[in-house]
Amino acid sequence: MTTKRNNQRLGWLADELAQLQEQGRYTNIRTLGSPQGAWLEVDGKKVLNFCSNNYLGLANHPRVTTAARDAIDRFGVGPGAVRTIAGTMTLHEELERKLAEFKRAEAVVTFQSGFSANVGVIPALVGDGDLVISDQLNHASIIDGVRLTKADRTIYEHCNPASLEEVLEENYGQYTRMFVITDGVFSMDGDIAPLPEIVKLAERFGAITVVDDAHGEGVLGKGGRGIVDHFDLHGRVDVEIGTLSKAFGAVGGLAAGSQVLTDWLKQRGRPFLFSSAMTVPDVAACIAAVDLLSESTELVDRLWQNARLFQGEMRRLGFDTGKTQTPITPVMLGDELLAQQFSRRLYEEGVFGTAITFPTVPRGKARIRVMLSAAHSNDDLEAGLQIFARVGKELGVI
Repeated sequence: MTTKRNNQRLGWLADELAQLQEQGRYTNIRTLGSPQGAWLEVDGKKVLNFCSNNYLGLANHPRVTTAARDAIDRFGVGPGAVRTIAGTMTLHEELERKLAEFKRAEAVVTFQSGFSANVGVIPALVGDGDLVISDQLNHASIIDGVRLTKADRTIYEHCNPASLEEVLEENYGQYTRMFVITDGVFSMDGDIAPLPEIVKLAERFGAITVVDDAHGEGVLGKGGRGIVDHFDLHGRVDVEIGTLSKAFGAVGGLAAGSQVLTDWLKQRGRPFLFSSAMTVPDVAACIAAVDLLSESTELVDRLWQNARLFQGEMRRLGFDTGKTQTPITPVMLGDELLAQQFSRRLYEEGVFGTAITFPTVPRGKARIRVMLSAAHSNDDLEAGLQIFARVGKELGVI
């Protein structure tokens, strides 16, 4: 009886779900039965993986998995507490020290995820009387982080320094502090923020710069050190937020910058204060990943070689890959029902490529987002290109 009453009160959700299905915006979640890699078992079928953020193939790298297992034997699995009570282990401090060296930053503090980093860092820094100036296409975690503050907020046109300058000029002198926040690499289109121009403008108007480099970690910069290293802006970006959940092959988030910044975040970052610390195997896996990237640029170089090969051939076939500047490869389709159909046909032909639709991207901008990896061989890429060509011709896309 109780369940029936609950269903009646939430009955409107069934109508909303039916509407999503009619509009081609309902997400069918597939299930993996294998480790991350170039090929996956998805719903019991072996398919070529073009979906994961496993940029460098580290999610199942022997050194990474061995480090996780060894750490469990030594420390157990869960930290059992938040960092400020009894959850900080020597592993956490080792990871933060190595990340700071890798990022060429004064200090680093880690969080449980990249999303947690944004919703922890932004409210800890931004307060009543401040203004947040955010790129039009910033990630949902930035948007949610800003919503948790009492600050005023406005946006500037995507990757448009002239628009940012106009907003800064209009608001200069009216707020206690101004914060300019941007993604480093935009996850849906693969374009890179014009960070040098953003930093120059922020310095000119005395604004604080925050960059979320989730998709630049392990991809941009020497050996994957990120967008700040890519543009040689060390010491000029106030806060660099990142994730360990993509190229690093595990899970976690980070904030890099000055020692005073990280000291403050350990006092006021709410996920740091009120949620249990990163688990032991995740921390150990991240340490191993940092060590691998510190030793060689081989995996990052291979990732970019794969990106150039695949994107060049996709354009030659006639596909629209948008304005990407990174291995993220959006295959622009526009119509949401077409994107869903394209994804289904790819899967039937042996490629795992998920449709991306509203609200993840604007209406009319549906796509298949191909995520390339250093784990892909040339044969893998050729197989994927052949299937994309076949499905593209069948559905009248090319």
